[in-house]
Amino acid sequence: MRIVFAGTPDFAVPCLRAASQRNEVVAVYTQPDRPAGRGRGLTPSPVKREALLRGIDVFQPENFKSAVSRDALRALQPDLMVVVAYGLILPQSVLDIPTHGCWNVHASLLPRWRGAAPIQRAIEAGDSESGVCLMQMEKGLDTGPVLLSQSLQIGEHETGGQLHDRLSTLGAQVLADGLGLLRADIRPVPQPQPTEGVTYAHKLDKAEARLDWTQPATTLANKVRAFNPWPMAEAVVAGERLRLHGAVALDEHHGAEPGSLLRAGRDGLDVACGAGVLRIRVLQREGGKAITAADYLNGRPDLR
Repeated sequence: MRIVFAGTPDFAVPCLRAASQRNEVVAVYTQPDRPAGRGRGLTPSPVKREALLRGIDVFQPENFKSAVSRDALRALQPDLMVVVAYGLILPQSVLDIPTHGCWNVHASLLPRWRGAAPIQRAIEAGDSESGVCLMQMEKGLDTGPVLLSQSLQIGEHETGGQLHDRLSTLGAQVLADGLGLLRADIRPVPQPQPTEGVTYAHKLDKAEARLDWTQPATTLANKVRAFNPWPMAEAVVAGERLRLHGAVALDEHHGAEPGSLLRAGRDGLDVACGAGVLRIRVLQREGGKAITAADYLNGRPDLR
């Protein structure tokens, strides 16, 4: 097969490796290099770096609006285009180019969590299950029929970063299974997505990271998990703005004002919420590194 791969972030790299196992990837599409780091120098995407290591030609169009960009893709004569967190909406004129169309690896059990941030939204919502779908792409946003899927349980204390890594690995496995079937001339049967149970995983916004202490402790604990490692939950605790790396909800009744520090000990900082108590276990001071609550209290003797 002649496979064109389109992807950008770390999440897509294992899928690129899976698609490249038989040297079938003839080209990689990825987002243009973006400024990054303190020097704001142009930085290639993780997928571009992997492609260059493998000696695969890389294309980085801003979009596919021009006939030139579409003609370049058509000239590659792709049998299949595999899309994983590419970051561009592909028009129908592009979806129609490969012989077998375009496959997308999506990090949720569709139709739940269509959209940009399915991993974080699943944790934020308190979901106990997630997974990966291999989907036949169509014009709508993550609306295409599902070819293959695999599910997994979300750990009670699992963070967005940890679930990201597990789903990235699982996505590569599901893609490898689909490609194996296609090579054997066994095309996976597309299953239309249910019309019920549709949810949208809107893009993360850094403003969401600021915790509202009037919310229930369980809601805030889920946010702390979901937003680790980005955008990282933050809140004012005992007069200091902190970034929260790890916290758990305590089912405890209190009559305190939300945001009040109830207790400070080696096990954590207990903060009153709209319902229940949030125990902060791992935190980060401004300009510092992530530390335990016990280490934090060594620098805040006023709280002990």
